[in-house]
Amino acid sequence: MRKSYRIIFLLLAGFIGDLKAQDPQFSQFYAAPLYLNPAFAGSTELARAGINYRNQWPSFPTNFVTYSGYFDYYFDEYNSGVGLLLLSDVEGLAGLKTNSVALQYAYQLRITDELIFRAGLEGSFVMQNIDKSNLIFGDQIDFDGQFKPITDDDIINRDFRNNYFDFGAGGLLYSDRFWAGFAASHLLTPINSLIAGDSRLDRKYSVHLGYKFLLPTSTNFNFPGGFRDVSLTPTMQYKLQGQFSQLDAGLYFTYEPFVFGTWYRGLPFKPVDGISNNESIIFLAGVSTNGLHIGYSFDYTVSKLGIATGGAHEVSVRYEFFLGDPRKPPKNVRRIPCPKF
Repeated sequence: MRKSYRIIFLLLAGFIGDLKAQDPQFSQFYAAPLYLNPAFAGSTELARAGINYRNQWPSFPTNFVTYSGYFDYYFDEYNSGVGLLLLSDVEGLAGLKTNSVALQYAYQLRITDELIFRAGLEGSFVMQNIDKSNLIFGDQIDFDGQFKPITDDDIINRDFRNNYFDFGAGGLLYSDRFWAGFAASHLLTPINSLIAGDSRLDRKYSVHLGYKFLLPTSTNFNFPGGFRDVSLTPTMQYKLQGQFSQLDAGLYFTYEPFVFGTWYRGLPFKPVDGISNNESIIFLAGVSTNGLHIGYSFDYTVSKLGIATGGAHEVSVRYEFFLGDPRKPPKNVRRIPCPKF
């Protein structure tokens, strides 16, 4: 069965021709703040550590599995945040692996008492490799469909690897209810081919924004800390990379300590190669307590691939904590009102 999948996959790949790489994505994009925008580095007055896991199309052997881990911290005296982001992504039957490490810096500028601007920069190093033992080449298949050993010395001896440096930047404007951000990745358009050639990774641009509406019941509860967040938060994210574009739009409902959300991913009025860009409906449930935030989301596939793919499962965990001299508590930094999931 697996060999049959491999043949079909390779035949399809051969007909596709000019394949363009795209970045991994997280449905819970606000639960991966440093991946979304380097301007989020140090965006709380506390230290923050988090992990993300995504398994897309688990019912297919060509699924995509992505892991991410990050840590960031804000330095009061310098109005600056720093961040470390680790990412690992495994794609398809051939097991194309992409591992990256990124360092980020963000500077925070108070424009008015109500309005804050943050600018962020990111430098990263990316390592790619592929497991050629899972690949099947044309000269391995004879006329009766039997598989033969690889005979091409170039393939046997070739180390399918690619390493490169990359650079990104972003900005974030926000108040206590509103935020709007912009990020640009792959500014160096690095070569991302595992074989000879000049195939380059397209720049990726992202715009993300939202507004938090506090419901009247937010202040009517005797809740630890003196305030209970009961709110509705509509959000959106638009991404553009090469010829591909995508929109995430939806709504979060917070009834502290619980969060529920649903949103749509796609851009049906802008098809790609004649195929409707209509991907999924996403459902989220999360809980926050004592600085710990745990979220689970499921992507229900509405494209032609259908739910037979298994959709996508995603888990996020993040923890915010105080790190520093207890005699010098952090300043009252205005927190970004965007969701934590």
